[in-house]
Parts: sequence; structure tokens; C-alpha cells
Amino acid sequence: MNAGTAGPATTSLPAGFQVQIDPRCARGGNLRHLVGGSPLRVMKLSDPALGMTSGDGRIAVHDTGTQILARRLLDAGIAHPRPMSGPDVSDVTVVIPVHGNQAGIDRLLSALGDVEVIVVDDASDEPIRVPAGVRSIRFDDNQGPAAARNAGTAAADTEFVAFLDSDTVPESGWLTMLLGHFADPAVAIVAPRIVGLGMVCSGAQQPDSSAVAEYANRFSSLDMGPREALVAPGSPIAYVPSAAMVIRRDAFLGFDESLRVAEDVDLCWRTHEHGWRIRYDPIASVGHDHRETLRAMLNRRRFYGTGGAELALRHGALAAPVVTTVPLAAAVIGLMMRSRWGALVAAVILAFVYRRTRRLLGDVPRARAIAAQNTARAVGFGLLQACAAVLRHYWPVSLLAFACSRRFRRWLPWVAVAEAVAMWVRCQLVDPEAPVMSPLHYAAYRRLDDLAYGAGLWQGALKRRDVGALRPVISR
Repeated sequence: MNAGTAGPATTSLPAGFQVQIDPRCARGGNLRHLVGGSPLRVMKLSDPALGMTSGDGRIAVHDTGTQILARRLLDAGIAHPRPMSGPDVSDVTVVIPVHGNQAGIDRLLSALGDVEVIVVDDASDEPIRVPAGVRSIRFDDNQGPAAARNAGTAAADTEFVAFLDSDTVPESGWLTMLLGHFADPAVAIVAPRIVGLGMVCSGAQQPDSSAVAEYANRFSSLDMGPREALVAPGSPIAYVPSAAMVIRRDAFLGFDESLRVAEDVDLCWRTHEHGWRIRYDPIASVGHDHRETLRAMLNRRRFYGTGGAELALRHGALAAPVVTTVPLAAAVIGLMMRSRWGALVAAVILAFVYRRTRRLLGDVPRARAIAAQNTARAVGFGLLQACAAVLRHYWPVSLLAFACSRRFRRWLPWVAVAEAVAMWVRCQLVDPEAPVMSPLHYAAYRRLDDLAYGAGLWQGALKRRDVGALRPVISR
């Protein structure tokens, strides 16, 4: 297997490749000054650059100038790719790792149609049966999904490999929708949106049998949301799950076979470190058979949490549960104190942040409104991050404080309710077409979700005897 290259041989976009400026970055339709990306930045297009851009923000690559402009906008997260063509489905092998899920394999193979498939049986008690024409590899001992995917990739002879778990079903045409991204020679991984199985099998959300199933399907940790994005550590989408992804074999670094959890996060972060690009495109969907009993769902969340310690050992501060700055942390603490002095401290700090942001924006139109909006967004994110820390990552410490402090006992329930309401509203705004879940049920399951994930995080840290996954990163 290819051990991974040092990076893409070229990042030059081919002629005919197009990119679309994100309308959210062109405030008021202003293409001269673009504000967006992660981290937030301001880009001012020159007159020649504006001349390369159509009125709706589309740029077609046809010479060196358009190629450089398109690449800069893509890498800034301000524009998204709109390739005109890509590899053919015949250039893809689908690798399916499986352990004891014959029904899932049968269902998935019937949905894939005419595509090259390799099934890797990871030592199932009863050997997995596959129809004629489907290649199969069987392990004598259970080695985990990372080893199974690596073995399948090594056996493939196509330029691209798609990983699908045995409990998934892709929608029709999903590969064609994703393969166009590989027209960009710097793209190593592309991933679709992972949704509840019923949404793909019927084209619409099916009635769920329970509130647990509704929560699992609506708020799965595998679902990266409805917005396309460049994937990178520290960005809104820091990784994509290996339950459904397509990789370029020449760029494939291999999954870490010592990992039974978070191997996809590790792969994405190593791939990014080598200079490759990773794209998330929800235009394609893959259904996933989520765990729909409370015990199974929470145990899975706990299991995901244990991966934090492994990531911290390999990637250091990238796995930190809290990343903030000293001024923002002070402002958030002041607001969460719910006192006059706290509010005054927060107001002074946020006024300073606003003035600094306004000064950096320079002559950008509507600079005051943009500075105010982004200052509010920063403090809002800081508040949600602080709530998540108290309720999710550090809940054992919160429990101790709850037992010892009367003031904390009054404060914690308020935070638990406020955070759930804020996140419920945010979910409806980000994905207005998704089914709406009862806010009461959402709040209850979100708190249980947090407890399960936090328990796994501490379990992993104690097992590894390393607190890296619990250590916040606070910069000046």
C-alpha cells in the first residue's frame, strides 16, 4: 500500500474548473470585499480579479490568473468548487468492512449496482456471503475497521476507493456527485452527508418509532450538516467520518490500525498536514442505520469519547476540548457570572474586540455592521463552547462543584436549559428543511449525550494516563 506522498504534486486547477464564491461571504452582494472563511478573513479583489468574476460570483479557470484566484478563494474557504467533470465510476472500487452484519451487506450490495466492490470480512462468527462478481477478503482474527479498510484498499486496482460501512445505503448517483471534486489535483478525500437510513431509502424522513430514534437520526455525530465546506482542523468541519468517504489512492496515508475509534479523524488530520485538501459535500447523501435504543446510542457516544485521548497523543493541541483567547475567555466568564461587575468586564472587553475588528476591516463597506456581527458571533460561540465544557467535557468536575457550592447548584440548571434551547434554535436555523424535534425531548437527550461522551473522554484519559484531551488551549 502507498505509505503516502509528501503532498500533491501540483495544486494547479485544470482549465474548465469553476468555483463559486459563497454568497454569505459577499455581504450585500459586494464581490469587491469578501468576508468569511475559517479563520475569519477579509479579501479585497483587485479590478483584474473582479474582471475574472461573473456577476453571480462564478470564476471559470482558463489561464494562470483565474487559476491563482480560484485556488486562493478555495483554500480560504470563501469559495466552493463547481467542477464540470471528474473521474468515471469505473475508476472507483467500493471497500466495505464488515463484522457479522450479513443483512446489512445484502442491503448495501443491492443498492450499489454495477460498481467494483471488495467486502472485507473482519473475522465474523459466520463467514459473510457475497454474490458472484464481488471480491471478498476474510480475516482469521478480528483486526478492526481500520485494518479492514487498509486491506481492501491494497487489493483494489482503481485510482479511487470509496469506503462504506455495512450499515449504510447510499442514494442513487452519490459517487458521480462526489467524483467531480477530484478534478482538483490537490483533493485527497471527499465525503457525502450521512443521514438517517429512512431519508435515503424513501427520499423523505420516515416516521420514527421513538424519540430516541428521532434524536439519533436528526442529531447523529456522523452528520456534518447541510453546508459544503473545506475540511480542516480547527474549522467548523474538522474531519469527515469514514463510514462514507471517497479517497484518492495516491494520497492515501492509510488508517492507523492501532486505533479502534477516531481513526477517521486521525486520517483527515494527517492528510491535511501533508498539504492535501479534503472536501465535504452534502449534495450527496448516504443513509446510516443509526442505533435507535437509548442504551446503544449512549454507549456509542461514550465509545467516540474515548478517542479523544488517542487523538491528543498523536495531534496534541488539535484535540483540545476548548480553544479560545484570553480576552474572549474573560468576557465569557464575565457574562456567565450574571453579575453587574461581570457584565461590565464583558462589555469593556467586547468593546475593545469590536474596535480592533473595525480597524482591521479598513475601508470595507458596512464595516461597522460586520464588526458588530462578528463580535457577537465570537461571544456567542464562546458562550456555547463554555457551556459545552461545563456540561460535556468537564461534567465530573461540574458534578463535584454542584455538590460543594450552593451558587453553582443554582447556576448549573440554568446553563443546562439555556444551552439546549440555544442549540435547538441554532439547528433549526442552520437546517430549516430538516424534521423538527420536540425541544423538550431534544434537551433531555442532549444532556444524556453530553454525559455519555464526557464519560468516554475521561475514560480514555485515565486509560492512557494522559490529560491532553482535557487540556484547554487559551492563547493571548
